Amino acid sequence: MAEIEIPQYFICPISLQIMKDPVAAMTGITYDRESIEQWLSMAKDHIIACPVTKQPLTKQSGLTPNHTLRRLIQAWCLANATNGVDRIPTPKSPLEISHVLKLVRDLEVPHLYQLALMKMKALAMENERNRSVMAEAGVAKALISLITRSFKEGRSSSTTCILEALRILRLVWSNPSSNIKPLVIENLEFINSLTWVLQEVHHDDHHKVVNEAMPVLQTTIRAASSSLLSRLKLEFFNEIVAVLKTHKLVQVSQQAIKSALQVLIETCSISSNRMKIVEAGAVFELVEIELEKPEKNITELVFEVLAHLCSCADGRERFLQHAGSIAVISKRILRVSPATSDRAVHILSLIAKFSASKEVVLEMLRIGAVTKLCMVMQADCDDYLKAKVRGILRLHSSVWNNSPCIAVYLLTRYQR
Repeated sequence: MAEIEIPQYFICPISLQIMKDPVAAMTGITYDRESIEQWLSMAKDHIIACPVTKQPLTKQSGLTPNHTLRRLIQAWCLANATNGVDRIPTPKSPLEISHVLKLVRDLEVPHLYQLALMKMKALAMENERNRSVMAEAGVAKALISLITRSFKEGRSSSTTCILEALRILRLVWSNPSSNIKPLVIENLEFINSLTWVLQEVHHDDHHKVVNEAMPVLQTTIRAASSSLLSRLKLEFFNEIVAVLKTHKLVQVSQQAIKSALQVLIETCSISSNRMKIVEAGAVFELVEIELEKPEKNITELVFEVLAHLCSCADGRERFLQHAGSIAVISKRILRVSPATSDRAVHILSLIAKFSASKEVVLEMLRIGAVTKLCMVMQADCDDYLKAKVRGILRLHSSVWNNSPCIAVYLLTRYQR
């Protein structure tokens, strides 16, 4: 195909590829539909310059299908099929917002809402443009209303419909044009509905619902106000921790685990929530996850949550109750990422300052935590991290200096 000369007017000015669905913008320039719609989606204040003429275009700029050019491109591709040129199929007609609005109305009709959900899912999975139209038509608001209504009516039997609604909501919210915040910023009822979903589904579809519900919950929590986050109940955190606890038993996806950890990170900035997270048993489950040697980004999230929880006395107490906690934290230093090392040292610093009983100090020595801290002093680490390590070593040098496990440089550099 490299030897075939492609007519210049077949090429999209944005993608520089043969156009599959040529459309003319208001400026008279023809682009491939997918390319120009993606360009328009980046418009700030609804205005963006035409890539070729630099004239103003808006998100609402009409795009007119160039049927003549599309037929010419198709005929040219067909004529050059023996030279390896792929045939370009006739594109589907763009999704009209009126069609989506009808499906939204059907969600309110008992005998139609299941079929409407199926059609919505097919549209959302098809392409980004459909998801943009669905976001504009208020699909997210309608789905939130549907899930909340199921919660109020206690319809746990409609698991399949809730699962479909969550899938569509996740897909629609993935579109950059989705305006999520107004829908959830103070919507405690929706969060309670998602908590109920995680509670009620206890059968073969449980992991499917968890895998869809957790990313939706993460997006919701991220957009929620601080006043809403402060009103979260212990029941909410019990369900998040239950996802972490049962993830291996019910085939919960890695994305769902990451979402659960992100939810804990977003919520534990509030001190009252940290206490609830600790009470829900999160510290033990986080250490257990880390003992499984998860992938790097999960480890980073686990350590971030633990660093928050160990800032309170109850969190440190629960942390030290796990026999493998100090060992697993120490082992990850200098092995995963700078962020992980930073949080691990921070955790050990909190333990050394506020929870360092004689048994804890000796355990830090016995399992190699002190030796690992000494290694940080010799490694290529940031100065602030070395300063934090130096502070830990000085705190208990009277105990650690007398151990043959510690390198000679510690004896000479960190005496009191």
